[in-house]
Amino acid sequence: MITRRDFIKINGITTAGIGLGLKPAWFADGSKFESRRISSSLRRFNSQAVEDTIAKVKADITDPELAWLFENCYPNTLDTTVKYNSKDSKPDTFVITGDIDAMWLRDSSAQVWPYLPLIKNDPQLKNLILGVINRQAKCIEIDPYANAFNEKATGSEWDSDRTDMKPELHERKWEIDSLCYPVRLAYNYWKISGDNSFFDKQWQKAGKLILDTFKVQQRKKGRGPYHFQRKTEVSTDTAPISGYGNPIKPVGLICSIFRPSDDATIYPFLIPSNYFAVVSLQQMAEMFTKIGHDHATANQCSAIAAEVNAALQKYAIGNHPVYGKVLAYEVDGFGNQLFIDDANVPSLLALPYLGAMKANDPLYQNTRKMVLSSANPYFFKGKAAEGIGGPHVGMNYIWPMSIIIRALTSTNESEIATCLHWLKTTHAGTGFMHESFNKNDPRDFTRKWFAWANTLFGELIIKTHQYHPQILKRII
Repeated sequence: MITRRDFIKINGITTAGIGLGLKPAWFADGSKFESRRISSSLRRFNSQAVEDTIAKVKADITDPELAWLFENCYPNTLDTTVKYNSKDSKPDTFVITGDIDAMWLRDSSAQVWPYLPLIKNDPQLKNLILGVINRQAKCIEIDPYANAFNEKATGSEWDSDRTDMKPELHERKWEIDSLCYPVRLAYNYWKISGDNSFFDKQWQKAGKLILDTFKVQQRKKGRGPYHFQRKTEVSTDTAPISGYGNPIKPVGLICSIFRPSDDATIYPFLIPSNYFAVVSLQQMAEMFTKIGHDHATANQCSAIAAEVNAALQKYAIGNHPVYGKVLAYEVDGFGNQLFIDDANVPSLLALPYLGAMKANDPLYQNTRKMVLSSANPYFFKGKAAEGIGGPHVGMNYIWPMSIIIRALTSTNESEIATCLHWLKTTHAGTGFMHESFNKNDPRDFTRKWFAWANTLFGELIIKTHQYHPQILKRII
């Protein structure tokens, strides 16, 4: 049984997609790098727009290893994780995370996100992403509290969890961001393509379920129906207080019993996810107004967005003894605040990336300085690199995702170049990003095939190529 916590490596090195027939392809010589992509006949989806982008961007990258990493990572989601079909005369796309054969609402959205700018020039790619949007709406209708789903109603190894499991569910950890990511994907698909066909009865039903779930998890009228307990020795894999999470004072914020790392929250008002929810509710309000002409639902979305935003201004900000006014990671409404950051997105570091805060906002800048310092207990600095990790894997393990997000939210070219150098020198010869690596030894890493991190790295290279091309014109 493979879980997101498994420590997977083969003699210190491994390859993404090994189960799909990918064989090691070591350096052909001192300067040339052979592709680590699976053979074209085994790829699950081919996009000419993606191939053209790879060729164009690679040609402008001077560093051969960085170019090689980009070629391997950027198409990894399409190469190895998508299952594209048609159901009920609509596109339907199931997206696994990589080494776990299940679809997370968060991961599936993030995995196809970097391809969105290409959909105008690639109808098949457009339909594939439309299929993800359609599948996600079905998943939300099945259970808005679940974070991960099976392709079919087959059950999972977590069926013994003490919660309302269903055979369609892989896991049922309630995380605010699981409902935000599908909104983000659908909204931006609409904005880029102009196609609003996804906004049918099923998606509108899913949107209203998102709205209702957020309302219930404000917990103004009791704890609500969601509870979760797991028989485990890992404390962060189960929720306290009979599965309802630690106590909160209803103040308008939304409870998230788990973080985007799938770890339990300490204080259920998870601040980065509440900021993300504000953005998502505003996007839903626009879609229900302009596409659905449903002003009643749109007004409800706007009202809750305003309420959550006001509560964030009142309860999310704290005074740090070194960094001044900063955002807490979690709060409970009673005045308790947790000052950390976790590598998974949404995070405090990622707020500008999600459109939840301006990068030049003094509050964000203070918070950024705090979370990228020893003041954050999950910020690790070692011989190999520095970056943020989290309790999901444990101490002294840096997540490449945090380094990527640091670069994506930076305007400092020196900082971006340094992040690229760390990413280039910590893949342990595999040619792919991993979930995490030991701060002193990149050969000690977790998850050999983690498509989200791979595609996110591809997005970083594309954004760097677009906004800071001069960085790619030198050896990193």
